[in-house]
Amino acid sequence: MGSACHQMGVYEVLPKLQELLAEYNLNDKIELKGSFCLETCSYGIVMKFEEQHFVSINPQNVEKKFIQEILPAIKETKKNVRK
Repeated sequence: MGSACHQMGVYEVLPKLQELLAEYNLNDKIELKGSFCLETCSYGIVMKFEEQHFVSINPQNVEKKFIQEILPAIKETKKNVRK
């Protein structure tokens, strides 16, 4: 949530991500936290879930990235926890 991320649109991405977590009923299962530098500025906005990084996120593609990359990772983790 540093200045580089701010310039890349993180404060537009965050509310959309919160909406998506609510839409998929994940608010009680996923804790959304801001982070200072992950030293990945060359990849744009980066999100981390468990040990997986999701890169090149921006306000225009956050929903697509969530559905295609982040949500499957969450589901996979939940599936492994149930085993």
